[in-house]
Amino acid sequence: MPNSRPRPRRGARSSAGAAGRDELVSRSLQSAEHCMRAQDFGTAYAHYLLVLSLAPELKDDVKETFQYTLFRWAEELDALNRTQDLLGCYEQALELFPDDEVICNSMGEHLFRMGFRDEAAGYFHKAVKLNPDFSDAKENFYRVANWLVERWHFIMLNDTKRNTIYNAAIQKAVCLGSKSVLDIGAGTGILSMFAKKAGAHSVYACELSKTMYELACDVVAANQMEAGITLLHMKSLDIEIPKHIPERVSLVVTETVDAGLFGEGIVESLIHAWEHLLLQPKTKGDNDNCEKYGKVIPASAVIFGMAVECAEIRRYHRVGIKDIAGICLPANVKFQSPAYSSSDTEETIEPYTTEKMSRVPGGYVALTECFEIMTVDFNNLQELKSLATKKPDKISVPVIKEGILDAIVVWFVLQLDDEHSLSTSPSEETCWEQAVYPVHDLADYRIKPGDHVMMEVSCQDCYLRIQNISVFSSDYEMDVGKSFTKNKDLLSLGNEAELCSALANLQTSKPDAVEQTCVLESTEIALLNNIPYHEGFKMAMRKVLSSLTPEKRCQAMESQDSEMSCESGQNNSEQNASEPFYVLDVSEGFSILPIIAGVLGRVKPYSSVEKDQHRITLDLVSEANHFSKETLEFWLRHVEDESAVLQRPKSDKLWSIIILDVIEPSGLIQQEIMEKAAISRCLLQSGGKIFPQYVLMFGLLVESQTLLEENAVQGTARTLGLNIAPFINQFQVPIRVFLDLSSLPCIPLSKPVELLRLDLMTPYLNTSNREVKVHICKSGRVTAIPFWYHMFLDDEIRLDTSSEVSHWKQAAVVLENPIQVETGEELVLSVQHHKSNVSITVKQ
Repeated sequence: MPNSRPRPRRGARSSAGAAGRDELVSRSLQSAEHCMRAQDFGTAYAHYLLVLSLAPELKDDVKETFQYTLFRWAEELDALNRTQDLLGCYEQALELFPDDEVICNSMGEHLFRMGFRDEAAGYFHKAVKLNPDFSDAKENFYRVANWLVERWHFIMLNDTKRNTIYNAAIQKAVCLGSKSVLDIGAGTGILSMFAKKAGAHSVYACELSKTMYELACDVVAANQMEAGITLLHMKSLDIEIPKHIPERVSLVVTETVDAGLFGEGIVESLIHAWEHLLLQPKTKGDNDNCEKYGKVIPASAVIFGMAVECAEIRRYHRVGIKDIAGICLPANVKFQSPAYSSSDTEETIEPYTTEKMSRVPGGYVALTECFEIMTVDFNNLQELKSLATKKPDKISVPVIKEGILDAIVVWFVLQLDDEHSLSTSPSEETCWEQAVYPVHDLADYRIKPGDHVMMEVSCQDCYLRIQNISVFSSDYEMDVGKSFTKNKDLLSLGNEAELCSALANLQTSKPDAVEQTCVLESTEIALLNNIPYHEGFKMAMRKVLSSLTPEKRCQAMESQDSEMSCESGQNNSEQNASEPFYVLDVSEGFSILPIIAGVLGRVKPYSSVEKDQHRITLDLVSEANHFSKETLEFWLRHVEDESAVLQRPKSDKLWSIIILDVIEPSGLIQQEIMEKAAISRCLLQSGGKIFPQYVLMFGLLVESQTLLEENAVQGTARTLGLNIAPFINQFQVPIRVFLDLSSLPCIPLSKPVELLRLDLMTPYLNTSNREVKVHICKSGRVTAIPFWYHMFLDDEIRLDTSSEVSHWKQAAVVLENPIQVETGEELVLSVQHHKSNVSITVKQ
């Protein structure tokens, strides 16, 4: 019978179930511990997951062991490139321990290594919020905070003039009847709050960045406007009516403009807004209520330009020398920075870089008058649509001053309405930088009055493009900027003499020469232009290699032992005549140091460059210097993964020289550099050296209002009474990078002092904590401590990262609370070095 078996009592079943669960938990714990001892971390991790799902009350007891297992298993998954499994493990761990700052920080580290910087920054930020004293998470967060909240947010919010003019234009539009508002690219929500304060009935704000969206939610709530402002975490291109907003709006406000005006996608977003989100525009002669019509703030813009000479721009975008420490750069290799625009390529490359021209080191010289490049009406849909399809406009600008043509500098005037405007000109004190279009590919960069600078201007791929920059010379009445290697150029020549000249050029070029265009980062180009850097390395490497040569050692010995030693040395030399010295360059990016090493004697140099075009270029440079390209090895081809780059050249050989990158171009110490140095020391032959051998860090005390304003929003006055500072200032970082002390607006209050020594060859000389007394030379407010480095290749050869030819920039610690000091006083700085991060605090 189906129901003949007696059912157990409910309490007995529960008791039996609990006993079974306890036994399973106990067995799983034992199995996890056994797997841990056997270093089977994957299976141990699975057992701990089962334990915690069955017995969550054991979380506190097994937390530390679980963390250790997770981290070790994650390392194995990372080495096997099992990315999805690794992320899945961390997601499971964070479900069990959502408020564990150590797991959050570790998850962030893995994401950062994988290239997911925004996501990594979010986890670091969460870890810091969970435990503000967790130093590892703080240091990680400081390094990636720029990807969460870009630094220009602080500068822009501190720009009182910009805020005042935008507020006035929005207020005027709302008063005239534009009562429904959409803020595109809301950021902190400041423009939305201007609209609400002006009396708008409904305000919508969209923001794509998750961090900025959450920040805006907090800011709007703190200013008690959450009931009147609807925040949307999405792109404006994805907004639908009535799904996201109930009906079309009468006013769009936006400031999605970059230094080149169009780079943040304002054209695309406004085309979509006019087609789907805005009411129809007001036609001429209509005097009805503005509430019935659509309108955009800013209404229009005028773009201006100017040709300039600027040595600083030149050294970051053009390789200006043909001989680097005796290495000849061949004519068939052309170096270019990423900031260029070629009409022959289909790639979308950002065609400009940005500079605060009023602060560019060494200044600049205007070679032409300011000229108008383009106007755009943001309230005209047809004009916006035609921008992307319009043929390039040709512009010819007369030269007014003799000089070297280095760049076209671009800025704009943003006309918010018929009354209010903002200029981003270099002569204006504004939060914007200017767009810089470096000039490439001219036969002669020197120009003079009477010449004309020619260019083509267009708006393609949502970028303002200035292409085919050339010079029409008054002397030759021909375009010296054009290449003569294309038929179209030959056809465009005006007379027979010019045609013959062009043909002569064609005939004298080698038909079989391999041409290579090598695109380098601007800091890599500045490095190639850094003559003292390469000369210093050449001298230092020659010294080391000479000291390791047996013949040199013989000469240094006393005369009595000289004959015996030399005989053995010669025998040794004969035995080792075929064995070269091994030199490994693991500096970041493109480097010709291996080639410089290769011409110093019997050397087998290894380069760690990754990109194929960089390897091809180095091969061409080697050939041009009669240096067999088979001699130069690309080390990453010999190692299974990049993390194993520091290892022996051969099983029975060691390196004579290892070149490490100690300082980032930004001015910070490279991550894990001391760990790399420790491995390198074990791989050196007797008498071998690491370059640099040691580094001294220097700093001084300064007063700089500029650094304060670029690092944090200063109170509520700058934001016209709106409470934004406490929220965005959560993302301020104590260290500002990519500074140039030679042009930074600041007042020095002390002389430079040595802050820290990093010794890569003799680690016992390093200290992780140090106190430094600084004598005050001038009264004022200490707001920051800029710092830089002296890199010693040996005791005599030194490279200064603050010199005017340096490819490195400087950095500065910005104090949260400035300190008033008087002449003659002393301040004590506490300098701490932890995991390649340096913190500097003032002891009160």
